Amino acid sequence: MSTIPPARPPLPPFTLASAREKVRLAEDAWNSRDPGRVVLGYTIDSRWRNRAEFPVGREAIHAFLVRKWARELDYRLVKEMWACDGERIAVRFAYEWHDDAGQWFRAYGNENWAFDAQGLMRERHASINDLPIREVDRLLRWPLGRRPDEHPGLSELGL
Repeated sequence: MSTIPPARPPLPPFTLASAREKVRLAEDAWNSRDPGRVVLGYTIDSRWRNRAEFPVGREAIHAFLVRKWARELDYRLVKEMWACDGERIAVRFAYEWHDDAGQWFRAYGNENWAFDAQGLMRERHASINDLPIREVDRLLRWPLGRRPDEHPGLSELGL
């Protein structure tokens, strides 16, 4: 039996088109809010920096995501590729969510990703800032799940 994980195309080295596709696939996975689905895009020993947390490995990442989406309700995310080079992609993003008291937030951030030859993310470095917003000021409005293709991206929204 092979110990090589199944490939997760698109694979590096990335072109602008394949990097944009990889970013959208990541956005779609995160908008599912399914930790089991999301972690399959990462290597077994993937290393993260997410705010003040530093999970290492799929198990720790899965636990992190379970905690995240238990706290960040009605989560909706938009990612946009910033740059790519070889096996690396830089992304900017915004997401909106509310807490259990009903306070809405918009989180802004940047991520730097590095992939292995199979297209699995081996490193994720995220810098994120949260801004409390009023419900009326939300910009990311679609039914929970995948962002519809016709919904504006970050640049179109002025984010």
